[in-house]
Amino acid sequence: MKIVQGEDIPFEERKEQHRKGTFRFKRVIEGPAGTAGNFYFQMVHTIDDFFSPRHRHNFDQFRYQMEGTFDFSRNGKMKPGMVGYFPEATPYGPQTSSESSLTAVLQFGGASGNGYMAEKELQNGTAELKKFGVFKDGVFRRNEDVEGKRNMDGYQAVWEHVNKRPMVYPEPRYHDPIMMEPEHYDWVPVEGMAGVSQKQLGVFTERQIESSFFRLEPNSVFRAKGRGIYFVVSGSGTVEGQPYKRYTTAHVDQGERAAFSASQETVMLLMGLPNLAGMALPRRDSAQAAE
Repeated sequence: MKIVQGEDIPFEERKEQHRKGTFRFKRVIEGPAGTAGNFYFQMVHTIDDFFSPRHRHNFDQFRYQMEGTFDFSRNGKMKPGMVGYFPEATPYGPQTSSESSLTAVLQFGGASGNGYMAEKELQNGTAELKKFGVFKDGVFRRNEDVEGKRNMDGYQAVWEHVNKRPMVYPEPRYHDPIMMEPEHYDWVPVEGMAGVSQKQLGVFTERQIESSFFRLEPNSVFRAKGRGIYFVVSGSGTVEGQPYKRYTTAHVDQGERAAFSASQETVMLLMGLPNLAGMALPRRDSAQAAE
């Protein structure tokens, strides 16, 4: 188990950006690089110059909109308080922000077993690709004298450069991203935990990827279990002997438990991670990625 005080982490500016616009982030918790179960949880601040073209990924992600609004065009808008599940292989966007926005984002290897590229690999790969072309409006545009596809989604281009093979998307399990309105859900008491209620937003894919809010009354105890990220939206108390407050984040792994004891009413978001037991990433080839 890992506990991080998200409010105390400073914002960084992404130096090697494969999308358009200013992108500042808090690096909260990262998973085990090089595994099918790798993940990256961050708090992202963008301003009104952000743009990402319509695209898809070979990984899953949860998005919790904390401040501002993100517009995903035909897929709808993410307003403050909303939670979105963006499945692997499902196209979405284009994505724009007309104002300052703060979003909690969990990106992770999904049910296909493709894993998730580590942030360090993404940054290094982006810097290396700039020797062969430019990133413009979220697309990698290859120089005329360099062999390969002229235009490619920025993330896909980096992934193929890092992994030395073409990206093969899994068959999509969902036609569209799923955007949830937690305010429209009711709180339901959690059996065996006095003073604890739950809004279960959804459970996705055969790998049981869950999203829920939990509310703790003062002096109640919530016993969290893995595998997932627990993100404190409001309130205070202790978790496993450490204080928690707004934006405290706990990663509870498979088979682990964590007891949250509330001193003030607390609301936290669970972004569950899939059970990928037995899955391993494909081996990386030493040859260059096919284009």
